[in-house]
Amino acid sequence: MTDSTNTIDSAAPRTAVLVHRCAVHLWGLSQEERFRRILARAGIDDVRGDGHPPPAGEGAVVLVRTDFAIEDSLVDALVRTFGCLLVVPAAEGGRVAVAGHVDARRVAQVVALLRQSSSAPDDIAAVGVPALAPDELGSSYNHALRKRSAPFVLSLDHTAPIAVERRMFSAAYKGVTDFVTKWLWPWPAFWATRWCAARGISPNLVTAASLLLVLLAMWLFARSDFALGLIAAWLMTFLDTVDGKLARVTLTSSRLGNVFDHGIDLVHPPFWYVAWYFGVAAGATEGQTLLLAGAAWVAVIGYVIGRLQEGFFLWRYGVELHAWRPIDSAFRLITARRNPNLAIMTAAVFAGRPDLGLLAVAGWTILSLLFHFLRIGQALQCQRSGEPVRSWLAEPSTAA
Repeated sequence: MTDSTNTIDSAAPRTAVLVHRCAVHLWGLSQEERFRRILARAGIDDVRGDGHPPPAGEGAVVLVRTDFAIEDSLVDALVRTFGCLLVVPAAEGGRVAVAGHVDARRVAQVVALLRQSSSAPDDIAAVGVPALAPDELGSSYNHALRKRSAPFVLSLDHTAPIAVERRMFSAAYKGVTDFVTKWLWPWPAFWATRWCAARGISPNLVTAASLLLVLLAMWLFARSDFALGLIAAWLMTFLDTVDGKLARVTLTSSRLGNVFDHGIDLVHPPFWYVAWYFGVAAGATEGQTLLLAGAAWVAVIGYVIGRLQEGFFLWRYGVELHAWRPIDSAFRLITARRNPNLAIMTAAVFAGRPDLGLLAVAGWTILSLLFHFLRIGQALQCQRSGEPVRSWLAEPSTAA
């Protein structure tokens, strides 16, 4: 990146121009609407369509082709970076410019360049700003989703819409999570998210449905209807995957929605463990009841301590505990959180011993806490020795 390309604050763009007209809809949104939402989140409300007069005078302007699907993070990086063109290989060979962030006096020149299906090197150089590939403009590390993946730019003239939607869905998926979310839910969640988007179903409505399933599962567990309760619980975890992906791919996430979704996720697991206890204690002897009560307390208190461990690590080092080193990301697949614990409880019900499921959850919770206390201690030792504590996913050596 040359000196003419820089991250700006004082000259932040207030205007964007969308070049081309595109009939393709992705996740129920036209390309024009999609870019308007992305740009609005980046602070640009004056978004002009093709054919409207470009802004006159001075100032910074962002220009984007609508016949390309551009990852949200790349558009954000483009808005932050003044004096650049975003270019990708053209289907006909050579390179094609798909977006730019330039001075208003260069708008007409850049619009003409963005209308070309393939641009000669001299035409790109004539604009007078650096031409950057996606991986030069944007970062391959997504801190919020705890993953590393190359930012994408896809031609809608040469890529099937469903293939583009799959790529967008994959980009919206967390990289470090439990084994159910990572390996079991992606395929059905893609189709469920697509179904919801096509019908205009909001993420908050999906979250509200998951809340009802939380309460239903809790009631069924307490009634000793473990099999039916597990069906409700697993369906809730599935919808918990769908609502977040739906919000990201349709660009409808909000602060209230995040609080609603994450608040439910944070609060409900202990209530399930307590309800499970009441369900198994109903037919237990006095001695068994005391043992099961102890297990329930361990599961509940252990869950709270586990979340405090994660919060402490994030506060202390600015990185998620599960994203520190590869071993932490691998352990996140099975650590004593909701989905792995549900898998334990499900196996116990299949074995006809739901009581052992609660005992097993308590035991696994203790082991997980010990592992995380060990890792926190090792992080403190690293800090004392001057070694930085940062995510392995953010390290350049892990780049693909």
